[in-house]
Amino acid sequence: MKTKKIVIGTMAAAMLSLSVCSLIPAAAAGETVQITAGTATAKAGEQFEVEVSLADIPAAGAQACNFSIEFDNSVITIDEITAGPLTETGTGAADPSASMLPNFNSFLENAEGFVSVMWSTSLDDASYWLKGEGVLCTVKGTVAADAKAGAKSELKIAPVKRMTTTDSGVINKEINCGYLKDGEMVAYKVATTNGSVTVDGGSQGTGVTLRGDANCDGQVTIADSTAILQHLGNQDKYGLSEQGLANADVADPTGITTEDAMRIQMLDAKLIDKV
Repeated sequence: MKTKKIVIGTMAAAMLSLSVCSLIPAAAAGETVQITAGTATAKAGEQFEVEVSLADIPAAGAQACNFSIEFDNSVITIDEITAGPLTETGTGAADPSASMLPNFNSFLENAEGFVSVMWSTSLDDASYWLKGEGVLCTVKGTVAADAKAGAKSELKIAPVKRMTTTDSGVINKEINCGYLKDGEMVAYKVATTNGSVTVDGGSQGTGVTLRGDANCDGQVTIADSTAILQHLGNQDKYGLSEQGLANADVADPTGITTEDAMRIQMLDAKLIDKV
């Protein structure tokens, strides 16, 4: 992937400064912002949506957040990135620099398989900053028409590949999230959970493609047990795809239960050799 000089307006100056976080004292222990990309399953040629969420934002809030999402452009293309509810802080109307660059902004490069995402505000009033947890943005895209059933594109949360400052010659290696305090930057630690888009089985319908593969990632691991338990606990938020439901029903083919999750855990622990 080529390194791009992404030029941004003055409103994003605070975010850009976060790139030199090696020169800045680390945030207090335990102050780690979580960035999580969701998963989706769609047939070849169809559209998909995946939410990207932030959680555990410290009480001080985040004045800026900047990262990229890397993907396999032979499997999917991204059509647009839309701002999520977390960004509705009221800063748009109050921030005078929003006329130069929106508080939420994205830069899409399908040819190189990445999109950069940025939210920032020049306002010092922390009541306008990102707080708590919620959906930062929604990724909308299309599965390639020739994508094979079972193919998968990871949605990898990564640092934006750009210069730390214009013409610095130094490549940014950090996911940026933090705020300005007394003219200096406070950078939060960031932990990430990657998402994925999996190509549905198409003509295979709801037939089993791999017993136990609840999340349809082509393998059977403890993550499939977790996916089943989450589905049982909150189907609206963590619902399995039709293919995932078919794959997950390993214990007794009458529906998904905790016994299915238990058998996958036993397989992962090598207590049994198949589910």
